[in-house]
Amino acid sequence: MLKPGRISLLALVSLLVLGCSESTEPQTPPTEEEIAEIAQGIHERVITLDTHADINTSNFTHETNYTQNLDTQVNLPKMDAGGLDVAFFIVYTGQGELGPEGYKAAYDNAIDKFEAIHRLAEEIAPDQIELAYNSDDVRRIIASGKKVAMIGIENAYPVGPDLSNIEKFYDMGGRYMSLAHNGHNQFSDSNTGEADGVYWHGGLSEMGRFAIKEMNRLGIMIDISHPSRDSIMQTLELSRAPVIASHSSARALTDHSRNLDDEMLLALKDNGGVIQTVAFGTYVSELRRAHWASGGDFADAPPATVSDFVDHIDYMVNLIGIEHVGISSDFDGGGGLTGWNDASETFNVTKELVRRGYTEEQIGMMWSGNLLRVLDDVQRIAQEIQNEA
Repeated sequence: MLKPGRISLLALVSLLVLGCSESTEPQTPPTEEEIAEIAQGIHERVITLDTHADINTSNFTHETNYTQNLDTQVNLPKMDAGGLDVAFFIVYTGQGELGPEGYKAAYDNAIDKFEAIHRLAEEIAPDQIELAYNSDDVRRIIASGKKVAMIGIENAYPVGPDLSNIEKFYDMGGRYMSLAHNGHNQFSDSNTGEADGVYWHGGLSEMGRFAIKEMNRLGIMIDISHPSRDSIMQTLELSRAPVIASHSSARALTDHSRNLDDEMLLALKDNGGVIQTVAFGTYVSELRRAHWASGGDFADAPPATVSDFVDHIDYMVNLIGIEHVGISSDFDGGGGLTGWNDASETFNVTKELVRRGYTEEQIGMMWSGNLLRVLDDVQRIAQEIQNEA
């Protein structure tokens, strides 16, 4: 997706990168300098969107906040330096005990994070960043010269036993939510059950099925990055709207339970959804994953790189089509690679995509177009459901 008012140089990219020419003479591959120049133009024109940046609310105060170049992987100076336009800030809650005390603590944690994100956009730095609720907001805010904040909810545990809280979270700006995180809860089994084979629900609980219908009704994208395999497949069957995997990669390349296998990816394609390839070392490098799984020291394993990351993009594009593949970092939540270790290095992803031969249109789709298309579809279907009611 191109930034408002920008002119595409797709023809130039095709000529230099893909070697498209009427001449039958062999084409000289572009130099690193030419690749960088092409990539810089593309990076400035497309809307770059990262679907997963974790936060600590201590960095969202009037004294300490993202207008400063804090020791965080994402903040406004780093977004400016790397040309990252849009960040989904995450309302994350770790899994705790089910019951009144656990639910209250989880709800309070979620509200604290919602309020922190609003505080940044509405009180601390409204001249630099604004909260978006739909794709039109994204384009309008970027055209105004500001960065864009969006909100994702990682773990539905804070909803507690009261499904009306889903609408409260929607009203506060939540535009995607995962039913589970690292641990089974009242809505869904988690991917973590794969370690010991213990599951609570065989996928979704009955309340989880109601939660999916409610998210469809409201227009919240359903995130399948953390639930169990059975839960994911049941969600894909049940949801009327496309879903997303907000930060996962290809299991065929890296055998981690947080990645999606080919059957899951093909089901996601049939659903019309998108997988946001995640820049997390143990999810994109099989060597690092295996080393971690065996209890080894990460210092003894080669670091994962942007090239490893784009290998996953290539694999999934070939399997399910480019319109179903996007990009995420999981910054400040464990993400980061050699070459893309914080938001200031975001350009390096675009550069590697250009090196692999992707066009400007394709790069725009992966950076934001596919995700925003899903958001549009989810919100359109929500309106249809509401009209039916």
